[in-house]
Amino acid sequence: MMNAGAPPLSRRSFLEGLGGVGGTGLVLAGMSALGFGIEARAAAPPVLNGRAGKRIVVLGSGVAGLTSAYELRKAGYDVVLLEARSRVGGRSYTARRGTELTELGGEPQTCSFDEGLYINPGPWRIPYHHYGYLHYARTLGVPVELFNNDNDHSYIYYDKGSGPLARRAVRKQEVAADTRGYAAEMLAKQVNQGALDQAFSPGDKELFLDYLKSEGYLTDSDFRYVGTPGRGYDVNPGASLQPGTPSTPHAMSDLLHSRTWDTLKSVSDFDQQRTMFEPVGGMDRLPYAFARELGPVIHLQHVVEKISQNDQGVTIGYVDGQGQRGSVSGDYCVCAIPLSVLRGIDLQVSPEFRTAMDGVSYALVGKIGLQMKRRFWEEDHAIYGGHVYFDDADIGSISLPSTGWLGKKGVVLGYYQFFANAAKISALSLAERQAFATAAGQKVFAQYAENVETSFSIAWHRVPYNLGGWAQWSDDGRRDAYPKLVEPDGRIYLAGEHLSYITGWQEGAIESAWSQITKLHKRVNA
Repeated sequence: MMNAGAPPLSRRSFLEGLGGVGGTGLVLAGMSALGFGIEARAAAPPVLNGRAGKRIVVLGSGVAGLTSAYELRKAGYDVVLLEARSRVGGRSYTARRGTELTELGGEPQTCSFDEGLYINPGPWRIPYHHYGYLHYARTLGVPVELFNNDNDHSYIYYDKGSGPLARRAVRKQEVAADTRGYAAEMLAKQVNQGALDQAFSPGDKELFLDYLKSEGYLTDSDFRYVGTPGRGYDVNPGASLQPGTPSTPHAMSDLLHSRTWDTLKSVSDFDQQRTMFEPVGGMDRLPYAFARELGPVIHLQHVVEKISQNDQGVTIGYVDGQGQRGSVSGDYCVCAIPLSVLRGIDLQVSPEFRTAMDGVSYALVGKIGLQMKRRFWEEDHAIYGGHVYFDDADIGSISLPSTGWLGKKGVVLGYYQFFANAAKISALSLAERQAFATAAGQKVFAQYAENVETSFSIAWHRVPYNLGGWAQWSDDGRRDAYPKLVEPDGRIYLAGEHLSYITGWQEGAIESAWSQITKLHKRVNA
């Protein structure tokens, strides 16, 4: 029951609540119940029973386009897929030896990593509840492995804090143990002195004190935090007469003023679990598995110039890889081109639909992969995967690979930037980007600069046929534009992560495709 004094629950608040509980599938169901006419199932693709036989033109071979083409073809539709690039996958992309990229206004770049090494410049991790992605990985035989998304033995390096912990690399496990230990100590002493007696029922106080002792590794007698083996040893235990030397906790004041505590979370975010998945061999493995199944359905190097429609069908004008103009016609179109690109195409839609397309912006995002001649983070620092945290937004974080354990070389994600910081660094030359990333890593690892061999960087807002990392909806855009775009305009259906409540994830693209092809199929069978 709602509180009598609570504000009325808006449609937007209701849908956001559904998204927090059940993801896009539940949001879409809620939107359908509210009259938006959207239906989807988050755990499995739709069953497209009934007649098919129509020709569907799919535009774009990102995950949304590939999902649409795969399911429609499986249902018996005649499918044609046009892709502007010479590869499939869109932002689901892996850079490895020989990968070429020229950003808008930038230098030609060819990846020179050693054979077998790679970086995922776009999506690079998969939560356990992205059932659509995992469904296709299982169905199409794409093996996955664990992605270490958090590592207590990694480092935090903060420039902007103060005190003795500022501008030095501090193990995350030390910050976690000491911060929680001191917090538990203070709370336990207050509870033990009766300051919070009114908050407890009989027996609760003792149980809560037991919890605090466990959480903070407090002494049994006087609830003091004096450290814990979990924060590490100054000298590790060994054989013979080597019991080890326990480490000394940082002072609470030093921790507070360093601000390193803001990396800590008692429970990980819903879409950022501590252990996630990644495809074995690179994020492009799933797109290429789709391509293997679709075969001649896919036409690469077909740049869409015009999308027109009438009561009988759609016609797509394109320029192919030889510079020849042509067209393909169909009964319907599923357009999975990002709106940032689609806005520049001659598109025959209603004025209201075109206005709605302007209701979303796209994130500025930058990444760089640095090939290291030696896995010094493992050999010298005993760090296996996870992230190094910075408070410098120009770097964001450094991430260490969850593949190739104990190997000779590896590729480190040297920065992960967003928004204005990504724009600033994207203006640098390729060599300057590498130098910038190298200097940041050198602050944490003395071995960093001497081990950098080569790099591959990307600024998604400067990549042709993407023009951004992912869709960013404002509250006004979600309210006014989004409901128009999830419905077809004539015979044109849009699909992609931008038409989901999990933008920036492949799962959003997959579930958007499921939703749109369900509506298309229902229309064909009406």
